[in-house]
Amino acid sequence: MDSRIGRVLDIYHEMIETERNSPRDMPPSGRDGGQDQRLRAVGRETGQLINLLARSLKAPTILELGTSFGYSGIWLAEAARASGGRLITMEMHGYKSACAQDMAAKAGLADHIDFKVGDAVEMIGALSTGIDFVLVDLWKDLYVPCLDAFYPNLNPGAIIVADNMIRPGGEDVKRYGEAIRAKPDISSVLLPVGSGLEVSRFG
Repeated sequence: MDSRIGRVLDIYHEMIETERNSPRDMPPSGRDGGQDQRLRAVGRETGQLINLLARSLKAPTILELGTSFGYSGIWLAEAARASGGRLITMEMHGYKSACAQDMAAKAGLADHIDFKVGDAVEMIGALSTGIDFVLVDLWKDLYVPCLDAFYPNLNPGAIIVADNMIRPGGEDVKRYGEAIRAKPDISSVLLPVGSGLEVSRFG
């Protein structure tokens, strides 16, 4: 990775460390207020893995569900640039997407990313392109609806990575694990990387 990307990742890593060591007294999160300032980033280990997986594909269309403040998008956009692909990233809150756009510009990656703000399921349904890589990392009750929305658009050989499958886990991600393994032509494995990743391949 070049120095601009490295500097931006260093900023994020400092933010992650600060958040990890701070009391959890921030404003309530939620889809209603847009006041949540917690980064909730996937972390370096997961970032490196999704970068490696996305780089293995030729000119991929990469879909990120849950832009948040843009950390994982840096890893995915770097992979898109390296492999001749493009990242489409979706976020409910405009203020988070704006931060992600600013960080992507600082990293020199903005030209490789399409930022979309709104309802993920609706926006997935409006996509007109096939998908080669998906990162699922948004509200957990949306994992299965998003899966049902993007599944018809998967290209052969597409890779799907879902975060938080072990921590915090819960019924919603359990349902996702069951749902993706029940899809035709999907092979899937749960990896103890970061907060737990369900890594799946279509076709």
